[in-house]
Amino acid sequence: MEIISMSLDKDTLDELDKTQEHLGFKSRSKLIRATIKSLVNEYSAMESLKGHIDGVFVVSYKESEKHRVSDLLHKFEDSIETTIHRHHVGICLEVLIVCAEAKRIRDLFSMLKKDKGVRSVSWSVL
Repeated sequence: MEIISMSLDKDTLDELDKTQEHLGFKSRSKLIRATIKSLVNEYSAMESLKGHIDGVFVVSYKESEKHRVSDLLHKFEDSIETTIHRHHVGICLEVLIVCAEAKRIRDLFSMLKKDKGVRSVSWSVL
């Protein structure tokens, strides 16, 4: 097994430790490996999509990031059919009904996943 180094800020490390404890992982390394595997599986599933896609994205982000996330979503107006927005204690929740070619859906997924203001992205397709 290869050893890698990474840097985390204190808040992220605290969250990691709490998650490790709550989920019962024996080490940070095992939790991080499982998390990476989950992301790789999600990416692989997204990459396998072909043709026209109808689906749903559920996105959460800090309310303070709403302008940046809104600007990002506006770039995909051609692919987003419906948006439902909800606020809850400083967090925004967006439910996006999408309808587009698979490549466009992958582009949206990628942009949301790597945006630093986005807390979570989940998706499902028909």
